[in-house]
Amino acid sequence: MANKDQTDTARMEKIVSLCKRKGFIFQSAELYGGLNGCWDYGPLGAELKRNLKDYWWRKNVQERDDIVGMDGSILTHQAVLTASGHVGGFSDPMVDCKVCKKRYRADQLEEAPRCEKKASLPKGEDKHCELTEPRDFNLMFQTKMGASSDDNDPHAVAYLRPETAQTIFVQYKNVLDSSRQKLPFGIAQIGKAFRNEINPRNFTFRSREFEQMEIEIFCHPDDGMRLTDEWLEKRLCFYEEIGVPRKKLHILDVPDGERAHYSKKTYDIEYEFPFGIQELEGVAYRGDYDLGKHQEHSGKPLEYFDEQTKERFIPHVVEPSAGCDRTILALICEASDEEDLTTEGGKPDVRTVMHFKPCIAPIKVAVLPLLKNKPELVAKAKEVKNLLQPHMTVFYDEAAAIGRRYRRQDEVGTPFCVAIDFETLGEETEDGQDLTDTVTVRHRDSMEQERIAISELLPWLLARIV
Repeated sequence: MANKDQTDTARMEKIVSLCKRKGFIFQSAELYGGLNGCWDYGPLGAELKRNLKDYWWRKNVQERDDIVGMDGSILTHQAVLTASGHVGGFSDPMVDCKVCKKRYRADQLEEAPRCEKKASLPKGEDKHCELTEPRDFNLMFQTKMGASSDDNDPHAVAYLRPETAQTIFVQYKNVLDSSRQKLPFGIAQIGKAFRNEINPRNFTFRSREFEQMEIEIFCHPDDGMRLTDEWLEKRLCFYEEIGVPRKKLHILDVPDGERAHYSKKTYDIEYEFPFGIQELEGVAYRGDYDLGKHQEHSGKPLEYFDEQTKERFIPHVVEPSAGCDRTILALICEASDEEDLTTEGGKPDVRTVMHFKPCIAPIKVAVLPLLKNKPELVAKAKEVKNLLQPHMTVFYDEAAAIGRRYRRQDEVGTPFCVAIDFETLGEETEDGQDLTDTVTVRHRDSMEQERIAISELLPWLLARIV
């Protein structure tokens, strides 16, 4: 079993470098020195993230009859977060070093760290930080609403939501009534959340602005524990489908003293990142805490009436909550590879390749004319590109030798490359074969090639990229 704290700094540095160089992820506001804890997704990163969210939505909403979707507002009424316990209770213990002024979360320090302000220390001396007493640091971003809002008007206060769950809970009754669902049923949401983390770290793993993919499953109290275990297995299967093998996933059954006070059962699904084994997703049985609190604070009934049993009760909730950005980072870490293809006596040849599953890969297919100075090849290649482009993300490239273009696509994880050559135009092969209107399809992982008729190319690719 992997060591929870085992790290590979060199591998992580290569991944971060690749993400910037190839346009997956950039530091937000890098031009002005960067905005700490915030990240921008470049062209490839935006496609990768969109593919993940679309696949998650398809598997959890589109292909199910018992889960519906919603998209709640980011600005959140303070009464919602007061009822949920976030206002006045959503904080981390913070300490500062009196010398180097660096800030830490007190609950993540086993001992005081080494002081970073070397200039203030005698030459050759190394000492620990001088830490302040821990104090609570509110993690929520607060704002004012309304053109005439006064700084002293408590009714003008709103928050950027610290989680997507509460927007689901406060709309539970409206969704139930409008969608005519019966228990058990779920509400799914993908959306941004914001936490003013004391110490953002590990690239995009812990950020101040992040995206969640979350489902709240409402059920009878007797079904809560069973559904929690069932959804743990469903989520493990999902990660395997998108390219995170189960052998790299670890299940932490969170013990009583470490769970949230309202949770009756919580599983953390963890992944072997280069910076250690860390959480990807939580599957929590939240009981009736959330709906109970919102019923209490709002004074509005949120009970469910079962027409068959004539029973009235506040539904219990099972919550599979995944971090979208963390999952993207896990996919990049898992896909990233360097293959030594050096032949005996030959020059060093290392292939950088991203082994994304086709359903997740940002570019599905690259279309490559063999030569750019042959108008007939270029014209046919653009015909093929136009055939495929309405159905998938296509990259067209005619610059450099074909082998170099293959390698460029390997580096960004494109699963298939389509080459248009002279045989495509009707030139006979050496053995007399007529390959008119066929193309060479090159597979990323095996680097093997096969001929496919252009008329069959679209259905062939669609069958392999879903």
